[in-house]
Amino acid sequence: MAEIVIAEEPADSDDVRWCFEQYYAELDRRFGTGFDVDATLPLRVDELTPPRGVVLMAREGGQPVGCGGVKLVEPRIGEIKRMWVSQRVRGRGLGGRILTALEARAIEAGKTVARLETNRSLSEAIAMYRKRGYREVTPFNDEQYGDHWFEKDLTASEGL
Repeated sequence: MAEIVIAEEPADSDDVRWCFEQYYAELDRRFGTGFDVDATLPLRVDELTPPRGVVLMAREGGQPVGCGGVKLVEPRIGEIKRMWVSQRVRGRGLGGRILTALEARAIEAGKTVARLETNRSLSEAIAMYRKRGYREVTPFNDEQYGDHWFEKDLTASEGL
């Protein structure tokens, strides 16, 4: 089995677009009411383009198998967006690796808090977030598909 490599990817690349499409299709399958990308909070390419944000792509044998982004627009806050891991590589810790790498990018950009929202249907993601030190907070946006809002103190994990 080929090693999985995580690296920065241009937010407007075909592979990022493909990963986001896979993510949206999975949400549509898993959410009881389906998923409409036009009804979710918008995420523009420039919000995931340095210095405003970044997209990380996971590849196995050169092929995309996961991704995630972090918006770096707000003071102190890095907002994790569009994390997805292909079904064929799940269970190997890739989601945690992508999340750790996104947190590291937020820290490098001077952020002290990571936050994200997720849907109750994504129980594996919720468990991972809790295991990795995210705590549930009051909603910080009006994402219609959001059921859980999480934050993590990035200074605690870095011992700063």
